[in-house]
Amino acid sequence: MTIWDMNLRHLHMLGVINHLGSITAAADAINLTQPAITQALAKLERQIGQPLFERRADGMEATPAALVIIPRIKAALDLIASPRVTMVQMRALIMLADSGSYVGASAVTGLAQPSLHRAIADLSFAIKRVLVERRGKGIALTDHGKRTARAFRLARAELEAGLSELAALHGKETGRISIGAMPLSRARLLPAAITAFHKLHPDVRINIVEGAFGDLIEPLRDGEIDIMIGALRDPAPGADVVQRALFDDQPVVIGRVGHPLSHARPSINELASYPWISGAPATPLRTVLEHMFVGAGAQLPPVPIECGSVMTIRQILLDSDFLTLLSPDQVAVEIEVGWLTKIADTPDSLKRVIGMTVRNDWRPTAMQAAFVEMLVKAA
Repeated sequence: MTIWDMNLRHLHMLGVINHLGSITAAADAINLTQPAITQALAKLERQIGQPLFERRADGMEATPAALVIIPRIKAALDLIASPRVTMVQMRALIMLADSGSYVGASAVTGLAQPSLHRAIADLSFAIKRVLVERRGKGIALTDHGKRTARAFRLARAELEAGLSELAALHGKETGRISIGAMPLSRARLLPAAITAFHKLHPDVRINIVEGAFGDLIEPLRDGEIDIMIGALRDPAPGADVVQRALFDDQPVVIGRVGHPLSHARPSINELASYPWISGAPATPLRTVLEHMFVGAGAQLPPVPIECGSVMTIRQILLDSDFLTLLSPDQVAVEIEVGWLTKIADTPDSLKRVIGMTVRNDWRPTAMQAAFVEMLVKAA
Protein backbone atom coordinates (compact mmCIF):
# COMPACT_ATOMS: atom_id res chain seq x y z
CA MET A 1 0.00 0.00 0.00
CA THR A 2 1.11 3.55 -0.73
CA ILE A 3 -0.25 6.79 0.64
CA TRP A 4 -2.04 7.37 -2.68
CA ASP A 5 -4.36 4.46 -1.87
CA MET A 6 -5.68 6.39 1.14
CA ASN A 7 -8.51 8.90 1.43
CA LEU A 8 -7.62 12.20 3.09
CA ARG A 9 -11.11 12.57 4.57
CA HIS A 10 -10.87 9.13 6.11
CA LEU A 11 -7.51 10.07 7.60
CA HIS A 12 -9.02 13.23 9.07
CA MET A 13 -11.77 11.07 10.53
CA LEU A 14 -9.22 9.06 12.55
CA GLY A 15 -8.10 12.13 14.43
CA VAL A 16 -11.68 13.14 15.17
CA ILE A 17 -12.57 9.69 16.51
CA ASN A 18 -9.45 9.69 18.68
CA HIS A 19 -10.18 13.18 19.99
CA LEU A 20 -13.88 12.64 20.75
CA GLY A 21 -13.62 9.00 21.79
CA SER A 22 -16.62 7.63 19.91
CA ILE A 23 -17.97 7.10 16.41
CA THR A 24 -21.27 8.76 17.38
CA ALA A 25 -19.58 11.98 18.43
CA ALA A 26 -17.31 11.89 15.38
CA ALA A 27 -20.30 11.44 13.07
CA ASP A 28 -21.95 14.56 14.49
CA ALA A 29 -18.71 16.55 14.28
CA ILE A 30 -17.97 15.85 10.61
CA ASN A 31 -21.53 15.46 9.32
CA LEU A 32 -21.33 11.81 8.34
CA THR A 33 -23.54 8.93 9.33
CA GLN A 34 -22.29 6.37 11.81
CA PRO A 35 -22.45 3.56 9.20
CA ALA A 36 -20.36 5.68 6.80
CA ILE A 37 -17.70 6.27 9.45
CA THR A 38 -17.74 2.62 10.49
CA GLN A 39 -17.25 1.51 6.86
CA ALA A 40 -14.48 4.06 6.28
CA LEU A 41 -12.67 2.96 9.43
CA ALA A 42 -12.95 -0.70 8.45
CA LYS A 43 -11.50 0.10 5.03
CA LEU A 44 -8.56 1.96 6.56
CA GLU A 45 -7.84 -0.91 8.94
CA ARG A 46 -7.84 -3.35 5.99
CA GLN A 47 -5.47 -1.11 4.06
CA ILE A 48 -3.10 -0.69 6.98
CA GLY A 49 -3.42 -4.29 8.10
CA GLN A 50 -3.71 -3.34 11.76
CA PRO A 51 -6.61 -2.42 14.07
CA LEU A 52 -6.75 1.29 14.83
CA PHE A 53 -9.29 1.34 17.66
CA GLU A 54 -10.56 -1.05 20.28
CA ARG A 55 -14.34 -0.94 20.53
CA ARG A 56 -15.39 -0.67 24.17
CA ALA A 57 -18.65 -0.05 25.95
CA ASP A 58 -17.53 3.46 26.91
CA GLY A 59 -16.18 4.39 23.48
CA MET A 60 -13.22 3.90 21.18
CA GLU A 61 -9.66 3.53 22.44
CA ALA A 62 -6.76 4.10 20.05
CA THR A 63 -4.41 1.17 19.47
CA PRO A 64 -0.63 1.60 19.26
CA ALA A 65 -1.00 1.74 15.47
CA ALA A 66 -3.40 4.68 15.70
CA LEU A 67 -1.17 6.48 18.17
CA VAL A 68 1.69 6.18 15.68
CA ILE A 69 -0.15 7.30 12.56
CA ILE A 70 -2.46 10.01 13.93
CA PRO A 71 0.30 12.58 14.71
CA ARG A 72 1.68 12.09 11.19
CA ILE A 73 -1.82 12.54 9.75
CA LYS A 74 -2.31 15.72 11.74
CA ALA A 75 1.00 17.14 10.52
CA ALA A 76 0.10 16.27 6.92
CA LEU A 77 -3.38 17.77 7.12
CA ASP A 78 -2.00 20.94 8.70
CA LEU A 79 0.32 21.28 5.70
CA ILE A 80 -2.47 20.60 3.21
CA ALA A 81 -4.51 23.24 5.05
CA SER A 82 -7.88 22.53 3.44
CA PRO A 83 -10.51 19.82 4.07
CA ARG A 84 -11.58 20.09 0.43
CA VAL A 85 -8.33 18.70 -1.00
CA THR A 86 -8.38 15.10 -2.20
CA MET A 87 -5.48 12.67 -2.53
CA VAL A 88 -5.89 12.64 -6.32
CA GLN A 89 -5.56 16.44 -6.43
CA MET A 90 -2.56 16.38 -4.13
CA ARG A 91 -0.79 13.77 -6.24
CA ALA A 92 -1.67 15.57 -9.48
CA LEU A 93 -0.09 18.85 -8.34
CA ILE A 94 3.08 17.17 -7.04
CA MET A 95 3.57 15.25 -10.27
CA LEU A 96 2.83 18.29 -12.39
CA ALA A 97 5.37 20.30 -10.40
CA ASP A 98 7.97 17.53 -10.70
CA SER A 99 7.52 16.86 -14.41
CA GLY A 100 6.74 20.40 -15.60
CA SER A 101 3.96 19.31 -17.93
CA TYR A 102 0.67 17.45 -18.05
CA VAL A 103 2.23 14.98 -20.50
CA GLY A 104 5.00 14.15 -18.03
CA ALA A 105 2.61 13.95 -15.07
CA SER A 106 0.36 11.62 -17.06
CA ALA A 107 3.29 9.31 -17.82
CA VAL A 108 4.27 9.13 -14.13
CA THR A 109 0.81 8.70 -12.63
CA GLY A 110 -0.87 6.71 -15.37
CA LEU A 111 -3.78 9.17 -15.24
CA ALA A 112 -5.17 10.56 -18.47
CA GLN A 113 -4.31 14.17 -19.21
CA PRO A 114 -7.98 15.29 -19.05
CA SER A 115 -8.21 13.76 -15.57
CA LEU A 116 -5.10 15.67 -14.48
CA HIS A 117 -6.45 18.93 -15.93
CA ARG A 118 -9.69 18.37 -14.04
CA ALA A 119 -7.91 17.51 -10.79
CA ILE A 120 -5.80 20.69 -10.94
CA ALA A 121 -8.82 22.81 -11.85
CA ASP A 122 -10.86 21.32 -8.99
CA LEU A 123 -7.94 21.90 -6.61
CA SER A 124 -7.64 25.55 -7.65
CA PHE A 125 -11.35 26.00 -7.06
CA ALA A 126 -11.22 24.20 -3.68
CA ILE A 127 -8.43 26.36 -2.26
CA LYS A 128 -9.39 29.49 -4.21
CA ARG A 129 -5.95 29.97 -5.72
CA VAL A 130 -4.61 30.02 -9.27
CA LEU A 131 -1.97 27.30 -9.28
CA VAL A 132 -0.98 26.96 -12.93
CA GLU A 133 -0.59 29.48 -15.73
CA ARG A 134 0.22 29.32 -19.42
CA ARG A 135 3.74 30.33 -20.46
CA GLY A 136 4.03 30.32 -24.23
CA LYS A 137 3.32 26.78 -25.38
CA GLY A 138 3.96 25.35 -21.92
CA ILE A 139 2.74 25.77 -18.37
CA ALA A 140 4.31 26.88 -15.10
CA LEU A 141 3.26 26.93 -11.48
CA THR A 142 2.32 30.29 -10.05
CA ASP A 143 3.86 31.43 -6.75
CA HIS A 144 0.78 30.00 -4.99
CA GLY A 145 1.24 26.79 -6.97
CA LYS A 146 4.89 26.47 -5.91
CA ARG A 147 4.06 27.04 -2.25
CA THR A 148 1.19 24.56 -2.39
CA ALA A 149 3.34 21.94 -4.14
CA ARG A 150 5.98 22.30 -1.43
CA ALA A 151 3.36 21.89 1.31
CA PHE A 152 1.97 18.81 -0.46
CA ARG A 153 5.44 17.25 -0.78
CA LEU A 154 6.04 17.74 2.94
CA ALA A 155 2.61 16.24 3.67
CA ARG A 156 3.53 13.25 1.52
CA ALA A 157 6.76 12.83 3.50
CA GLU A 158 4.80 12.84 6.78
CA LEU A 159 2.35 10.19 5.58
CA GLU A 160 5.12 8.00 4.17
CA ALA A 161 6.94 8.25 7.50
CA GLY A 162 3.72 7.19 9.21
CA LEU A 163 3.43 4.07 7.05
CA SER A 164 7.05 3.23 7.80
CA GLU A 165 6.41 3.53 11.53
CA LEU A 166 3.34 1.30 11.23
CA ALA A 167 5.39 -1.38 9.52
CA ALA A 168 7.98 -1.14 12.29
CA LEU A 169 5.27 -2.03 14.82
CA HIS A 170 5.05 -5.42 13.10
CA GLY A 171 8.80 -5.82 13.05
CA LYS A 172 9.00 -5.03 9.35
CA GLU A 173 11.55 -2.39 8.51
CA THR A 174 10.44 -0.50 5.45
CA GLY A 175 10.78 3.02 4.23
CA ARG A 176 13.52 5.08 2.72
CA ILE A 177 16.20 7.50 3.78
CA SER A 178 17.06 10.14 1.21
CA ILE A 179 20.43 11.80 1.70
CA GLY A 180 21.75 14.88 -0.03
CA ALA A 181 25.51 14.37 -0.32
CA MET A 182 27.80 17.33 -0.90
CA PRO A 183 31.32 16.56 -2.16
CA LEU A 184 33.24 16.11 1.09
CA SER A 185 30.68 13.78 2.66
CA ARG A 186 31.17 11.23 -0.13
CA ALA A 187 34.81 10.56 0.70
CA ARG A 188 34.66 8.72 4.05
CA LEU A 189 31.90 9.96 6.35
CA LEU A 190 28.85 8.92 4.36
CA PRO A 191 30.18 5.54 3.13
CA ALA A 192 31.17 4.62 6.69
CA ALA A 193 27.75 5.55 8.11
CA ILE A 194 25.83 3.78 5.33
CA THR A 195 27.87 0.59 5.62
CA ALA A 196 27.34 0.40 9.38
CA PHE A 197 23.63 1.20 9.05
CA HIS A 198 22.98 -1.31 6.27
CA LYS A 199 24.46 -4.16 8.29
CA LEU A 200 21.82 -3.56 10.97
CA HIS A 201 18.93 -2.47 8.72
CA PRO A 202 19.31 -4.31 5.39
CA ASP A 203 15.69 -3.78 4.30
CA VAL A 204 15.71 0.02 4.48
CA ARG A 205 16.28 1.70 1.12
CA ILE A 206 18.90 4.45 1.03
CA ASN A 207 18.77 7.02 -1.75
CA ILE A 208 21.83 9.23 -2.22
CA VAL A 209 21.41 12.44 -4.20
CA GLU A 210 24.75 14.02 -5.07
CA GLY A 211 25.10 17.72 -5.64
CA ALA A 212 26.35 21.06 -4.45
CA PHE A 213 24.60 23.03 -1.73
CA GLY A 214 22.52 24.98 -4.25
CA ASP A 215 21.30 21.75 -5.87
CA LEU A 216 20.20 20.17 -2.60
CA ILE A 217 18.77 22.85 -0.32
CA GLU A 218 15.41 23.20 -2.12
CA PRO A 219 14.79 19.41 -2.33
CA LEU A 220 15.55 19.34 1.41
CA ARG A 221 12.96 22.05 2.01
CA ASP A 222 10.49 20.16 -0.18
CA GLY A 223 10.84 16.97 1.85
CA GLU A 224 12.39 15.07 -1.07
CA ILE A 225 15.65 14.85 0.89
CA ASP A 226 15.70 14.01 4.60
CA ILE A 227 19.28 14.96 5.48
CA MET A 228 21.89 17.06 3.71
CA ILE A 229 25.53 16.38 4.59
CA GLY A 230 28.53 18.57 3.83
CA ALA A 231 30.14 21.88 4.67
CA LEU A 232 27.84 23.99 6.85
CA ARG A 233 26.93 27.54 5.89
CA ASP A 234 27.66 30.63 7.92
CA PRO A 235 25.21 32.21 8.28
CA ALA A 236 22.69 29.37 8.20
CA PRO A 237 20.60 29.20 5.01
CA GLY A 238 17.34 30.12 6.79
CA ALA A 239 15.16 29.71 9.83
CA ASP A 240 13.40 26.73 8.25
CA VAL A 241 16.48 24.50 8.51
CA VAL A 242 18.78 23.42 11.33
CA GLN A 243 22.51 22.75 11.01
CA ARG A 244 24.38 20.30 13.25
CA ALA A 245 28.17 20.21 13.29
CA LEU A 246 29.85 16.81 13.05
CA PHE A 247 33.58 17.54 12.68
CA ASP A 248 36.10 20.13 11.52
CA ASP A 249 37.93 19.68 8.24
CA GLN A 250 41.27 21.27 7.38
CA PRO A 251 41.71 21.60 3.60
CA VAL A 252 45.22 21.48 2.13
CA VAL A 253 46.82 22.51 -1.16
CA ILE A 254 46.90 19.53 -3.53
CA GLY A 255 48.88 19.03 -6.74
CA ARG A 256 50.37 16.20 -8.77
CA VAL A 257 53.38 14.23 -7.66
CA GLY A 258 56.30 15.90 -9.38
CA HIS A 259 54.69 19.34 -9.38
CA PRO A 260 57.35 22.09 -9.40
CA LEU A 261 56.32 23.05 -5.85
CA SER A 262 56.08 19.52 -4.46
CA HIS A 263 59.64 19.32 -3.11
CA ALA A 264 59.75 22.70 -1.39
CA ARG A 265 57.88 24.68 1.21
CA PRO A 266 56.31 27.15 -1.19
CA SER A 267 55.61 30.71 -0.18
CA ILE A 268 52.17 32.21 -0.60
CA ASN A 269 53.42 34.17 -3.61
CA GLU A 270 54.74 31.00 -5.24
CA LEU A 271 51.36 29.35 -4.73
CA ALA A 272 49.71 32.39 -6.29
CA SER A 273 51.87 32.08 -9.41
CA TYR A 274 50.19 28.83 -10.50
CA PRO A 275 46.67 28.37 -11.91
CA TRP A 276 44.03 26.95 -9.58
CA ILE A 277 40.88 24.88 -9.81
CA SER A 278 38.13 25.76 -7.35
CA GLY A 279 34.39 25.90 -6.92
CA ALA A 280 32.28 28.81 -8.02
CA PRO A 281 32.46 32.09 -6.06
CA ALA A 282 30.83 31.90 -2.60
CA THR A 283 31.22 28.12 -2.33
CA PRO A 284 32.99 27.05 0.89
CA LEU A 285 36.31 26.00 -0.65
CA ARG A 286 36.44 29.04 -2.90
CA THR A 287 35.90 31.23 0.16
CA VAL A 288 38.68 29.39 2.01
CA LEU A 289 40.98 29.86 -0.99
CA GLU A 290 40.34 33.60 -1.12
CA HIS A 291 40.78 34.02 2.64
CA MET A 292 44.09 32.15 2.53
CA PHE A 293 45.61 34.59 0.05
CA VAL A 294 43.94 37.77 1.28
CA GLY A 295 44.83 36.93 4.89
CA ALA A 296 48.50 36.61 3.89
CA GLY A 297 48.43 39.90 1.99
CA ALA A 298 49.01 38.14 -1.32
CA GLN A 299 47.38 38.58 -4.71
CA LEU A 300 44.63 36.11 -5.53
CA PRO A 301 45.81 33.40 -7.94
CA PRO A 302 44.15 32.86 -11.32
CA VAL A 303 41.21 30.42 -11.19
CA PRO A 304 40.54 29.63 -14.85
CA ILE A 305 38.64 26.43 -14.03
CA GLU A 306 35.63 26.37 -11.69
CA CYS A 307 34.65 22.82 -10.80
CA GLY A 308 33.13 20.95 -7.87
CA SER A 309 33.71 17.40 -9.13
CA VAL A 310 36.61 15.73 -7.32
CA MET A 311 36.89 13.16 -10.13
CA THR A 312 37.31 15.88 -12.75
CA ILE A 313 39.68 17.92 -10.55
CA ARG A 314 41.82 14.84 -9.95
CA GLN A 315 42.29 14.18 -13.64
CA ILE A 316 43.16 17.79 -14.40
CA LEU A 317 45.72 17.84 -11.59
CA LEU A 318 47.35 14.65 -12.87
CA ASP A 319 47.88 16.15 -16.32
CA SER A 320 48.93 19.70 -15.40
CA ASP A 321 50.51 22.05 -12.88
CA PHE A 322 47.15 23.24 -11.54
CA LEU A 323 46.65 23.44 -7.80
CA THR A 324 43.50 23.08 -5.73
CA LEU A 325 42.22 23.04 -2.16
CA LEU A 326 40.70 19.78 -0.97
CA SER A 327 40.31 17.77 2.18
CA PRO A 328 42.99 15.03 2.33
CA ASP A 329 40.12 12.55 2.77
CA GLN A 330 38.77 13.41 -0.67
CA VAL A 331 41.94 12.27 -2.43
CA ALA A 332 43.27 9.78 0.14
CA VAL A 333 43.52 6.95 -2.42
CA GLU A 334 45.25 9.16 -5.00
CA ILE A 335 47.81 10.27 -2.40
CA GLU A 336 48.35 6.70 -1.20
CA VAL A 337 49.11 5.36 -4.70
CA GLY A 338 51.41 8.28 -5.46
CA TRP A 339 49.38 10.23 -8.02
CA LEU A 340 48.72 13.36 -5.99
CA THR A 341 50.46 14.97 -3.05
CA LYS A 342 50.04 17.66 -0.45
CA ILE A 343 51.81 20.79 -1.63
CA ALA A 344 51.14 22.98 1.43
CA ASP A 345 49.05 23.29 4.56
CA THR A 346 46.52 26.04 5.16
CA PRO A 347 46.24 28.22 8.27
CA ASP A 348 44.28 26.70 11.17
CA SER A 349 41.83 29.60 10.94
CA LEU A 350 40.56 28.22 7.62
CA LYS A 351 39.04 25.04 9.01
CA ARG A 352 35.59 24.17 7.67
CA VAL A 353 32.75 22.77 9.75
CA ILE A 354 31.24 19.64 8.24
CA GLY A 355 27.81 18.58 9.39
CA MET A 356 24.22 17.75 8.62
CA THR A 357 21.33 20.01 7.73
CA VAL A 358 17.68 19.07 8.25
CA ARG A 359 14.32 20.86 8.24
CA ASN A 360 13.59 22.42 11.62
CA ASP A 361 10.24 20.59 11.81
CA TRP A 362 11.63 17.22 10.71
CA ARG A 363 10.53 14.38 12.95
CA PRO A 364 12.63 11.36 11.99
CA THR A 365 11.26 7.85 12.15
CA ALA A 366 13.07 5.39 14.40
CA MET A 367 15.18 4.07 11.54
CA GLN A 368 16.00 7.60 10.32
CA ALA A 369 17.08 8.48 13.85
CA ALA A 370 19.21 5.33 13.89
CA PHE A 371 20.94 6.48 10.72
CA VAL A 372 21.66 9.89 12.25
CA GLU A 373 23.22 8.07 15.21
CA MET A 374 25.42 6.07 12.82
CA LEU A 375 26.40 9.30 11.09
CA VAL A 376 27.45 10.89 14.37
CA LYS A 377 29.50 7.80 15.27
CA ALA A 378 31.18 7.78 11.86
CA ALA A 379 32.10 11.45 12.32
